[in-house]
Amino acid sequence: MKAITLLGSTGSIGTQTLDIVEHNPDKFRIVGLAAGSNVEMLARQVRQFRPEIVAIGNEAKLAELKDTLSDLDYRPIIVAGAQGTIEVAGYGDAQSVVTGIVGCAGLLPTIAAITAGKDIALANKETLIAGGPVVLPLVEKHGVQLLPADSEHSAIFQCLQGVPAGGLRRIILTASGGAFRDLPAEKLASVTIADALKHPNWSMGQKITIDSATLMNKGLEVIEAHYLFGLDYDDIDIVVHPQSIIHSLIEVQDTSVLAQLGWPDMRLPLLYAMSWPDRISTNWEKFDLVKAGDLTFRAPDRVKYPCIELAYAAGRAGGSMPAVLNAANEQAVALFLSEKIHFLDIPKVIEKVCDKHRTDLTLTPSLDDILAADVWARQMVIEFSQQFTA
Repeated sequence: MKAITLLGSTGSIGTQTLDIVEHNPDKFRIVGLAAGSNVEMLARQVRQFRPEIVAIGNEAKLAELKDTLSDLDYRPIIVAGAQGTIEVAGYGDAQSVVTGIVGCAGLLPTIAAITAGKDIALANKETLIAGGPVVLPLVEKHGVQLLPADSEHSAIFQCLQGVPAGGLRRIILTASGGAFRDLPAEKLASVTIADALKHPNWSMGQKITIDSATLMNKGLEVIEAHYLFGLDYDDIDIVVHPQSIIHSLIEVQDTSVLAQLGWPDMRLPLLYAMSWPDRISTNWEKFDLVKAGDLTFRAPDRVKYPCIELAYAAGRAGGSMPAVLNAANEQAVALFLSEKIHFLDIPKVIEKVCDKHRTDLTLTPSLDDILAADVWARQMVIEFSQQFTA
C-alpha cells in the first residue's frame, strides 16, 4: 500500500485524487491533507480518510477547523498557513506527494517534499515553470521521482516508456482550444468571465480554465515539457485537437509518432502518477474509438492567442523569466476574474511586465531570486493594469 500526501485537497485535482484513493483502499492510504480555506469540505475529508496531519492554508480558519473536528475519535496534527502546508508536505512516511495547489503557491511545499525524499506527482505546472532551475537539481540530489500528473505531460511520459535514451525527437502537445476556440478573434472584445469559464471538454478550477481560454496553459506546458523532458523549444509543438481524446504525442528519431488516447478524465493521469510504475485496474468506462468518432487537428492561431508566443519567448529567455511570466499571468487572471481588466488585457499586461524584466533577467536564479521575481511581477501587473479598464 502506497502512502500519499495530498496538497490542495479541496480543489479539482484534490477531490479527484481522493476519489481514486476511496476506490482503491488496498492500494493507497492518506498521510496528510492540505487545503486552502474550505473548512467544511476539508473536515469531511479528514473524517473519511483519517490523515495523520492536516493543514488549512487560511490561518484565520484554524480555530474553526479545530472546533469542527473536536469530536474525532483520533487526534491528527492540525496546522495552518503557508508554513503549515510546508510541514504537511514533508511529514511522515508518505512515499508520494500529489501537488494540487494552484499556482506558484505550490513551489515551497513541493521543495519541502523533495528534500524530505518524497516522490512528486506533479499536478501543479506552475511549480516547475517558475522554479525549474531550483527544483530539478533538488530532484537529482535527493534521488526522487518527478512524475507528471496533468493529462498532456502524463501522455508524453507514458509514450516514453520503453523509448531508449536519446530516442525522443519532438513533443506535440494537444490543446482543446478552450472556451473561445471557435469564436472569431474580433468577438473576443465582448466576452465575459462567464464565457471564459465555459470549457467545452474539461471540468477544472477557474484559473486553469481561464488559462485554457487564453491558451496560456499550453504555453506554460511548453515550458514545463522543456524542463521535464529536456527538449529545446524548437522541438516542442502545439496542435489544437478539439475532441481532447489524444492527450499528447511524441515523435522518435525514426519519425514514428506515439500517442496516448483516452476520455478527457483527469483521474487517468493522476492514477498513473500515483501508481507508477504499476498499472491499476479500474471500472471506468472503456475507451471506444467508434464512440470517440472523428479526431481533428489544426494549428493554433498565434495572433488570436498571443500568450503562446509570450510563453515561448519567456522559455527561450530562461533564467528568472519563466517565473516572471507565470506570476504575471496568475495576477492578470486574478484581476480579470475580479473584473479589474478585460480578457484581452491579460496578454497585454503580461507582455509589459516581461519586457520590463528583460533588463534585470537573472540567468541562474536561486530560490530567493525566483521568489523575489514572483513578488515583483505581481506588483508590476497591478501597476500596469491601471492603464486598462474592464
